[in-house]
Amino acid sequence: MSTVSPPKKFKADPYQFHEIIELEILSLSNLGAGIAKPNDWVVFVPFTLPGEKVTARVWRNEGNCSHADLVEIIERSPDRVEPKCHLFGNCGGCQYQHLSYPKQLEWKTRQVAEILPRMIGVEAPVEPVIPSPMEWAYRSKITPHFQKPQHGKPNPIGFLQHNRRSLILDVSQCPIAMDEINADLPRARQEVRDNASSYKRGSTLLLRATAGRVETNHRNPVSEQVGDLKFNFLAGDFFQNNPFILPAFTAYAAEQAAGEGQRFLLDAYCGSGLFALSLAKHFEKVIGIELSETSADWARRNALTNGIENTEFIAASAEQLFADIKLRAKETSVIVDPPRKGCSEDFLTQLFHYGPSKVVYISCNPSTQMRDLKSFLEHGYQIDKIQPFDLFPQTRHLECVVTLSRV
Repeated sequence: MSTVSPPKKFKADPYQFHEIIELEILSLSNLGAGIAKPNDWVVFVPFTLPGEKVTARVWRNEGNCSHADLVEIIERSPDRVEPKCHLFGNCGGCQYQHLSYPKQLEWKTRQVAEILPRMIGVEAPVEPVIPSPMEWAYRSKITPHFQKPQHGKPNPIGFLQHNRRSLILDVSQCPIAMDEINADLPRARQEVRDNASSYKRGSTLLLRATAGRVETNHRNPVSEQVGDLKFNFLAGDFFQNNPFILPAFTAYAAEQAAGEGQRFLLDAYCGSGLFALSLAKHFEKVIGIELSETSADWARRNALTNGIENTEFIAASAEQLFADIKLRAKETSVIVDPPRKGCSEDFLTQLFHYGPSKVVYISCNPSTQMRDLKSFLEHGYQIDKIQPFDLFPQTRHLECVVTLSRV
């Protein structure tokens, strides 16, 4: 039994604080933690794999589950591999470096399938996750951060530690970042330390790979090539961070949005035009809307750069997309790619009132996506296809593309 005093609010049921328990891991949660069910009680243990027998140290009991840290692997899964990063298990950035890549894909597919009946009460087939061409060195952008430097003390520059809200782990190299970024990271870190006295508070660095170099000023323009299109945008603005999978990703979106009778495309949350411009050749008219004025401006410039003449971009919130739309809903497809929080009720209300014949909903957060899908089903849409893409190997994250049509 632990000699460490429990936190004041620790609930000592069903386990004592730091009690060591033996568990058999049965599954993986959508947060990447192993799931055990001793006596039908759920225990989450990060960095464990299904089929493993482990000992774990309990640190929290909740109303319907407990959380524990891995102590020892008694029986090892054949799917376990050696992590590439020596910080794995301490850094909060990756959850799956210990799991072989084919099995990562299998579990991500399964997790999407399991969330459907749990959140919206329907069963629907989920296509196998489309893998990233690069399992490592794929991220084109990282944002290490640090707290206010203290004089004379080494300052951690990196990412949050696993299960910690504010404690930063020093990260000198990141194996999922592109090679250009890792080559420039030592310089960027040293620059912070050389100028420690100039920081009045903590800050965040930006390192974005672009055209064989690294940009660190968020106000400077960068470029990304996706298929035969070139996209320019500000380094600090949003753009998908795995360029290697983007040709397949945008081609699939085009395949789902286009089709017989689909003459027009509306792109909500269009950013600098990734989907609007990639799909423009399949439609007579494309209209994109983006809250960020700089991103909308770059979308217009990108249309000119690529010689695309059938697009229009509006700098406004997505809720205003349908205000003056004269396109026939039966001939219109809508691409929806919202932030992690999903679509607002106001946006969905207007979309359902407009009633486009087809919607392609893209999301990096299956939970909010499923919440919104429930509203689609309630308003006369059906799920035609669910296709996850692995834009984030070695992590629990993915992008999920759901195609819906009006019944």
